[in-house]
Amino acid sequence: MISFCYHTDILERYPNLCGGILQVENLRNQPSPPELQEAFRAEQQQVLQRIGERPLSEIPSLAAWRSAFRGFGVEPTKYRSAAEALLRRLTKKGDIPSINALVDAYNLVSIRYALPMAAFDVRFIQGGITVRFANGSERFTPHDQSEVEHPEAGEVIFVDQSGLVFARRWCWKQSAESTSTLETRSVILTIEAQHPGGLEDVRAAIADVSALLAQYVGGRIQAAILGVSQPCFPET
Repeated sequence: MISFCYHTDILERYPNLCGGILQVENLRNQPSPPELQEAFRAEQQQVLQRIGERPLSEIPSLAAWRSAFRGFGVEPTKYRSAAEALLRRLTKKGDIPSINALVDAYNLVSIRYALPMAAFDVRFIQGGITVRFANGSERFTPHDQSEVEHPEAGEVIFVDQSGLVFARRWCWKQSAESTSTLETRSVILTIEAQHPGGLEDVRAAIADVSALLAQYVGGRIQAAILGVSQPCFPET
């Protein structure tokens, strides 16, 4: 089992962090079947109606992520959390395109709760993932580029024991190695919150995404909620 941990420095600066972690093994990803595509479209319309004319910056979960980004020196209107980026696409374009069953399932839940979610293919992870502040020596290949980058010192990264970065600026962008494809068989899936009431939202999101994954991609699912009292999964 691949480990996932929050470094103590992260938890000291962000004591309200609530991290839902799911390890999904032996899944069978597929193109989204019609019923999942329809459920995803319906959720998008419900979310649009719920948001209405409300600025995304006024949604508590997104506002908390903006504050977290500022806390490590990132301008959150330039680099948006994954949840805000999805909802911005939805409110500006009117829809979020289907990718595959795994990604559509967690994107559906992400917009439902306005929580950043990501799935990391475990094939390239060495030892485990730690969420920590970068020192700048680590290496990152964006999912939409081919040139290797180095994170800025002090930004929050998801990184394995070899120094390979799987996400930059916390929940802003994933790496090419981490993306979920039809060949993906096992993932670490994250659901993170920083706002008051985040624990309840993360618990609900875990239940919802677990049900969707069981229905559409199968696999063995183990879940935990991490934070100050339990920084690692599996618990050490």
